[in-house]
Amino acid sequence: MLRYIIRRLLYAIPILVGVNLITFTLFFVINTPDDMARMNLGVKYVTPAAIEKWKQERGYDKPLLVNYDENGLSKFTSTIFFEKSLAMFVFDFGRADDGRDIAYEIKTRMVPSLAIALPVFILGLLAYITFALLMVFFRATYIDLWGVVICVALMSISSLFYIIGGQFLIGKLWHLVPISGYAGGVDMGKFLLLPVIIGVISSAGANTRWYRTIFLEEMGKEYVRTARAKGLPESLILFKHVLKNAMIPILTGVVVIIPLLFLGSLISESFFGIPGLGSYTIEAINSQDFAIVRAMVFLGSMLYIVGLVLTDISYTLVDPRIRLE
Repeated sequence: MLRYIIRRLLYAIPILVGVNLITFTLFFVINTPDDMARMNLGVKYVTPAAIEKWKQERGYDKPLLVNYDENGLSKFTSTIFFEKSLAMFVFDFGRADDGRDIAYEIKTRMVPSLAIALPVFILGLLAYITFALLMVFFRATYIDLWGVVICVALMSISSLFYIIGGQFLIGKLWHLVPISGYAGGVDMGKFLLLPVIIGVISSAGANTRWYRTIFLEEMGKEYVRTARAKGLPESLILFKHVLKNAMIPILTGVVVIIPLLFLGSLISESFFGIPGLGSYTIEAINSQDFAIVRAMVFLGSMLYIVGLVLTDISYTLVDPRIRLE
């Protein structure tokens, strides 16, 4: 088991290095520091002196890969690649263009993002799997038919409709919860209740239908027919055997959600005024703060790779044959 985990972690290293190189190329080769200076200065005619000053204040005045003006290791460490790209491997994200410490902002804003994402993830997963199992249990009946119809209807509605409709109905007309905002401590719940409910409902259609497809595929396999031949009740076959064997494709889909647990939801946090990582990324894009965007891209890539490794490990717990292979 330990060898399996180590091998998977070693596979992830070149992937993360490749993502880092691609990110560096996009931000510093295609879009040069001079271009970044012109966009951030926000004036039509920018003098070379103003560009150089902007670059010096933010550490973009150094060579990209090799600094021939330095000696020894400083030739490679006193470069933009080392200070802005390789430093992120030790979680040194530097400072934003407005001077704020990016690592501090990430740690501060991660709590509100997790406060929304974790309940949506846990409650949604339980609800979607439960509804899908019920639809499969009553397959070829009106319950299954209307369940599919409701799922397709939910899938056809934009998530913005749920957000705006929920804010208007629950927040403005009924005055049950605030429309937007955030507070810590005991008051956190009333600000997070509406985003969590909308987050679960907006994804219910697609996820429930997907889980239903997985369970129906398992129901047609030979081990299910063998279990029926032995006289096992349908509920036991479905909730014990089928659910267990369907965990591998379910875990594969769950891994996509893991980065969002930390990075937050771009749309929800912006509409509900939650000071999480999602709204932080939107603000950085609007202000063209490439230091923040670059850090968030790298962090998202790293979290996705970690999720893939955790998924591979969870496969061995669900299906020991994978470990043996």
